[in-house]
Amino acid sequence: MLCTYDETIEYLFGRLPVFSRIGKAALKPDLSNTIALCTALGEPQHLFRSVHIAGTNGKGSVSHGLAAVCAGSGYKTGLYTSPHLVDFRERIRVDGEMIPEQWVVDFVNKYQPTIEKIQPSFFEITVAMAFAYFAEQKVDMAIIETGLGGRLDSTNIICPELSVITNISYDHKDLLGETLPEIASEKAGIIKPGVSVVIGEQQDETERIFFEHSVKKQSPLYYAQANWDLARTAQDHYMQHFRAVSKLSGNVYDLKTDLKGHYQIHNLKTILTATELLALKGFDKLNIETTIESLANVAGSTGLMGRWQVASEDPLVICDVAHNAAGLNEVFAQWERIPAETKHIVTGFVRDKDVPDALSYFPGDALYYFCNAAIPRALPADDLQCLAASAGLMGAAYPTVADAVGNALKAMRKNDVLLITGSFFIVGEALEFLGKDH
Repeated sequence: MLCTYDETIEYLFGRLPVFSRIGKAALKPDLSNTIALCTALGEPQHLFRSVHIAGTNGKGSVSHGLAAVCAGSGYKTGLYTSPHLVDFRERIRVDGEMIPEQWVVDFVNKYQPTIEKIQPSFFEITVAMAFAYFAEQKVDMAIIETGLGGRLDSTNIICPELSVITNISYDHKDLLGETLPEIASEKAGIIKPGVSVVIGEQQDETERIFFEHSVKKQSPLYYAQANWDLARTAQDHYMQHFRAVSKLSGNVYDLKTDLKGHYQIHNLKTILTATELLALKGFDKLNIETTIESLANVAGSTGLMGRWQVASEDPLVICDVAHNAAGLNEVFAQWERIPAETKHIVTGFVRDKDVPDALSYFPGDALYYFCNAAIPRALPADDLQCLAASAGLMGAAYPTVADAVGNALKAMRKNDVLLITGSFFIVGEALEFLGKDH
């Protein structure tokens, strides 16, 4: 019997295979464990309506954005995302509130014999837990983000109202494929027969893949950029402002959002398109007015962290979980526009990323603090320092994220800025450190 929340989390992370800790050895190449778990739980995945979201980058922002819109429109809304940054319970929310600690403890205690029998991965039991919680809470809508890929992702046992694929770029090539069409085929595995699908970013390399899957499944296909145009009109540390134009109606709207990354322009088009399609599916409380109002407070209402997050204003500290070439390219395009006397960057990666390729996007005119997260998959800071030196990036290596961030803060002067990026795990540990009194 597990008595406390801390004991329960230790059991989940220590007893079950965890991808963040051991990599692809934690993955099972089919959905049998998730199906067996949900069968034992009474098939909770069939007891709520849902939206299923996949993609290489942006799926977390789109998931949180849609959850904010649905909840802001009066629907009781579940949200399942991964990974978490600080608290495990970030993964499972209803109307922005994290799942209670005691619910997690009671769930694991009740089903521990089933867990021991099935031997699921950490992710598989987390998905089942989320589905059970959403069913118990009787949510009107659940926004479900895939963990990795789509076709064989544990979340792919739902039949959603709408499927969304944000974009396709290179990541997890050892698991999803070496080419963009191969990766797209895995992501397209979430497309269900007759269920409409939104593609966030239209790409020449992947367009044929999505078209063929949609035709085969008789699933209507929509491209977000064909429905909406957005032009940024202003930005500060708190908000981005846009002029949004509906290509269908020609109507023009003023839109502001606390999603501050420049890359969010793609995600906003996706959210707007998805919202319109859900309204056609009978969610009649969804309209452009409530959508625009809700997008002003996505992070505030859903707890989204780590997406161009201003963790401190004095000194200016920005955190972003970008960890692959496409994501880092977007982040550093915006980073270039930040004025500063000296720019400081804390970074680290996991071993199974293409680190040399990722480092090619990092600027040469910053002071670097290399570190590794406290997980076995982490690339050691000393190894990263050597790879970075080969790329012309100079800095010191630190044994922990806290050491790296602490030393960066000590070195910063009045007009300096700090960026923390490269990994969910780096950003998560940095936010935990920054949230403590020092």
